Amino acid sequence: MKTGLESLKMPPVDLIFDDGKPLESNRHRIGIDVLIRSLNEQGKRNDFFAGGNMFVYYSSHQAKNNEFRGPDFFVVLDVDGSSPRQGWVVWEEKGRYPDVIVELMSSTTAKIDVTAKKDLYEKIFRTPDYFVYDPFDPNSLRGWRLDQNQHYQELIHSDRGWLWCSTLGLWLGTWCGTIEEETAPWLRFYDSGFNLLLLPEEVAR
Repeated sequence: MKTGLESLKMPPVDLIFDDGKPLESNRHRIGIDVLIRSLNEQGKRNDFFAGGNMFVYYSSHQAKNNEFRGPDFFVVLDVDGSSPRQGWVVWEEKGRYPDVIVELMSSTTAKIDVTAKKDLYEKIFRTPDYFVYDPFDPNSLRGWRLDQNQHYQELIHSDRGWLWCSTLGLWLGTWCGTIEEETAPWLRFYDSGFNLLLLPEEVAR
């Protein structure tokens, strides 16, 4: 897990937290919300932060040149999850980078998600677990985990077609159903016993 203590000496800069670009589709928006809300419902505690569609700032060069980097979904463990944040600013978070990242791909982002972004998360962020999924393609789930040499090794699917997220101790797999009046193969979390992590409204039902 990277601490990035050198980032604590970053000079102050005026940060932008919204570039005005919409998400790829409503399904992408729902997909991000599903991951965040189901994890928060399962956690019911304030020792992690789950965010989505928000910028991660990690260097003054990046910030000054408006090189926006915004994972669709990410989790940072062992931090105060109750603190309000417009984005994730590494040098204001004691050098902490995301521990898990999920990118929801589209036809326009798929290539960069598995090349440039994957390289960034491996070599700069040192994010232990990285996953990609196209919410319009139930067979698109892929994932990587850092090995002992800090290089990504692609994960092997289970018999169910799911991938194990070691950092969270959870499975990532598809679930076909209707959320917010849209029926789709959603990417969802499952516990080690293969039980679906429920959304608040599912718990209520």
